[in-house]
Amino acid sequence: MARRARGTSAGLDRASIAVAAVGLVDRDGLERFGVRRLADELGVDPMSIYHHVKGKAALLDAVCEVVLAEVEIAPGDAPEDGSEDAPEGWQVIARRTAHAYRDMAHRHPRVFPLLADRAQTSTPALVALERLVAAMRGAGVPEQVVADTPSVLFGFLNGHLLARTSAEVHGAAAVPDFDADAYPTLAELMPRMADFGSEAEFDRMLDAVLTGVAQAGRRGRASAP
Repeated sequence: MARRARGTSAGLDRASIAVAAVGLVDRDGLERFGVRRLADELGVDPMSIYHHVKGKAALLDAVCEVVLAEVEIAPGDAPEDGSEDAPEGWQVIARRTAHAYRDMAHRHPRVFPLLADRAQTSTPALVALERLVAAMRGAGVPEQVVADTPSVLFGFLNGHLLARTSAEVHGAAAVPDFDADAYPTLAELMPRMADFGSEAEFDRMLDAVLTGVAQAGRRGRASAP
């Protein structure tokens, strides 16, 4: 594709560049991604990209922002009643956010490592966190538990989904074949690991995380003066 002259925008803006970058990473992976390759894909001089995005780090942040925008829960999906014990409480928001995040990770398995490696402070990320912590505070969850929950929840999500999407991209074995003589307990548990990467497995582990957060909240309230 013929390139446009140095410095010309070719109708580009930050949003269109970021969307094109996501498509390139989806196709070729992060290892092959760079501003020059993106410029070739768009048929522009690299300086046309730098006119809108100030460097590769800023471009990777923009890529994260594009995929995180897919995680937004529509206003009509957010529970109105924030109380912990209500059917539509903070745990519902956490579950919906977690499932939307999982869906995004599986749509963009080659982009996903960026989300686990980089601090996420874009508007889509902060909107999701604000919705969750506001609901928790409204439910009377102790402040320290509320403050800890984003790290606890997304620590689990990033670690879990990084392993699952990596296996998906690289075709790695989901569960190792444990030597029954050397590791008898692991070998006996292998059948219970057969649904590696499934939604059922995800829900079991998410249940454990959210149950732990809820228990921490109850202990915090019980010990409050």
